[in-house]
Amino acid sequence: MSYIRIITLVISVFTFSTLNSQIILLDKKHLKKEKSLLQKSILPASIIISGAALSKSLFEKSLQKDIRKFAGNNFNSSIEDYTRYVPIIELYAADILNIKAKNHWFDQTKNLTMSILITDFITYKLKKGIKKERPGSTITHPSYESFPSGHTSFAFANASVLYQEFKDSNKILAYSGYAFAVTTGSFRMLNNAHYLSDVLVGAGIAILVTELIYHFEPIKWNPFKKNENITFIPKIGRDDFGKENYGLYFNVRF
Repeated sequence: MSYIRIITLVISVFTFSTLNSQIILLDKKHLKKEKSLLQKSILPASIIISGAALSKSLFEKSLQKDIRKFAGNNFNSSIEDYTRYVPIIELYAADILNIKAKNHWFDQTKNLTMSILITDFITYKLKKGIKKERPGSTITHPSYESFPSGHTSFAFANASVLYQEFKDSNKILAYSGYAFAVTTGSFRMLNNAHYLSDVLVGAGIAILVTELIYHFEPIKWNPFKKNENITFIPKIGRDDFGKENYGLYFNVRF
């Protein structure tokens, strides 16, 4: 099977599964039905298990060779450094445009922060513990932090929060974040930085963590709920040395 067919199949199956595994909420005037935690966990757990089963297999090594052959051994792009942030931009742009969301902006920020921090913690603990060699690792530049993909887990954490917030009010916006997350994971493979299993497990972890956060809502505190004129927007970027830094934009409407 050609590379294009394989990638198309993987993306199609993942997208179809995502569309058919999320929470179903009826109109507020009708009885509210919500999937159980077990049902919510089926998709991300299946993705994680599938990725773990594929890890270090001959299939994924062969697939990665086909991907590089298709892209070119000298192919290199940094687009995934930017696409992973797009769902965050969409989230707060929608708030600014007054598109109806599930939660107040502070609760969005709170859930987004928890999702990113927990997902990153799990991802990098696995990276350091498993020490899987990257496909592009060389003798002169060895790298053993392939599994799972940090770019992909970060992108899917952002996309999952976007989905949770707008799935009832604007489905196109809600699902759009996953398109950028899939693009992020795909380019990590095209750039020879990760195998398919790395990307799948990274995506699964992020989706599962976000599902758990929105299901349990561990922190209900919100000091700004009665004041809609104050807005904080997270700032995530890189400094001149390429190191990620975090901050907040503060906005007050009079």
